[in-house]
Amino acid sequence: MTTPATFDIRKFQRWRRPFEVGIWVVVIALNTVFNGLVSWFDHTRRAHGSLPVEPWIWEITSSMVLLALVPFLVLATRRWPFRFDVWRHSLKIHLLLTLPFCLIHVGAMVALRSLAYRWLLGWHYDFGYWPVQLGYEYLKDFRTYFLFVGCICLYGFVLRRLQGEATLLAEPDEGPPVEPVERPERFLVRKLGKEFLIAAREIEWLQASGNYVNLHVRGRDYPLRATMAGIEERLDPSRFVRVHRSFLVNLDYLAEIEPLDTGDARLTMRDGASVPCSRRYRAQLRERFGDAPAHA
Repeated sequence: MTTPATFDIRKFQRWRRPFEVGIWVVVIALNTVFNGLVSWFDHTRRAHGSLPVEPWIWEITSSMVLLALVPFLVLATRRWPFRFDVWRHSLKIHLLLTLPFCLIHVGAMVALRSLAYRWLLGWHYDFGYWPVQLGYEYLKDFRTYFLFVGCICLYGFVLRRLQGEATLLAEPDEGPPVEPVERPERFLVRKLGKEFLIAAREIEWLQASGNYVNLHVRGRDYPLRATMAGIEERLDPSRFVRVHRSFLVNLDYLAEIEPLDTGDARLTMRDGASVPCSRRYRAQLRERFGDAPAHA
């Protein structure tokens, strides 16, 4: 089955992780420079008695901790996403998460500042009266938390729009369903305002990713809002087999099983991609692979 011409983001996918890390580093670095200049102006040019280096110590230590917290915010947005069906529950969770976010940020920031003051200036760093200062920092961290979460959600939305998002075919309002809902033969993919179908048999492998399962089809990943256990029940068991708690593979596209010293295995697909296989599923896979078409 052929699909309409769509935006190809395969090249971007190869550099996706360095891009994501790099963009956070650049954004936080620029924010550090901007805030540092403002803080330097306020505390040195307006006769606050601070040394020129102190505002930079404050901003750099704060930014270092914020950058380290970004991966945890990414995990939080995956675990509690802002979707139309669950956004109220997710909002409550994220409101609560602002508290540990602030406590970790302030605690680590103060520790780093104390070290910097001792090594660079030979002074003791005074954070001030903790109840007042912590309340002040919480107001800033509350804003920062939801700013970061908003950026993460917006980035995820744009990325899903570019790569396409899969759904199960819905039952028609009138007449019999197009196909059995229990075991769909096709999935509906929406991408950049267009819709097209992909056959279930064309899915090469599936990978769990937070609240989504990525359907890998001809070098592209289409996220499906589902759990791995739920989608496994809907796929043909004679063709699809679980090889890892986060992976399902289509035996028609499996080329090679490479045993590893750990007891696990590395699977090579027909397109050359590697998929992990845990020891829990290795024996079952070898038995199934013996019955599958040989592509190696």
